[in-house]
Amino acid sequence: MFRDEKLELRVGLFMGAGFFLMFLMVFFLKDFSLFDKGYNIQVIFDTVGGITKNAPVKLAGINVGEVKLADIFQDKTENRPRVKLDVRVDGNVSIPEDAVIRINTLGLLGEKYLEITPGVSKKYLAEGDVMTGENPISVSQQMEKMNAFMESAAKILQKIESGDGTLGKLLADDTIYNDVEVIMSRLRNGDGTLGKLLVKEDIYENVEEFTSDVKNNPWKLLHKTREKSSRSK
Repeated sequence: MFRDEKLELRVGLFMGAGFFLMFLMVFFLKDFSLFDKGYNIQVIFDTVGGITKNAPVKLAGINVGEVKLADIFQDKTENRPRVKLDVRVDGNVSIPEDAVIRINTLGLLGEKYLEITPGVSKKYLAEGDVMTGENPISVSQQMEKMNAFMESAAKILQKIESGDGTLGKLLADDTIYNDVEVIMSRLRNGDGTLGKLLVKEDIYENVEEFTSDVKNNPWKLLHKTREKSSRSK
């Protein structure tokens, strides 16, 4: 029987190439989702601070997916450009609808990742849901806040140095300072009722004994009150 060896060779090569392509699709292509039971959500930001495609997605610190796409779009409602992240989440992960989504930095190298803080809602995100994330604070904004704080502190110090306000007057006015110094000196020397109470141990011990006696025998106060009332009659 006649055999076409060239035809058999072509069929063998075709089948081998087909099996090889299937092998690549199943084991190497990340975007091949035939056996992937995950779901896709979108997260909207004003700015994403440099996060890119394939950035990890973490829920309560655990990897649960990755960013598939970071793209700019024109928000027609607010009439301004915004950023949309397409996120792929593992199928066995449930994210509450009130979860907080923000962009964070991982490690010393500054790798960006999407952080999801779980909420308490009993409703969970599903395929195609859209969330609004918390915009990351840029370094320039942090520097602006720091500069504003330093300027405010400098103004307060200037007021104190010029004698404005209660503290400024206390530091600038020698009379007030001297009065405070006199009061503190009298307290240290035991002058006055408060000074004697602080300095003389016998007065302090008498007060402590009286307080302890009243706590242990509160009826004595009632007894003395009755004696005073009967004498007044």
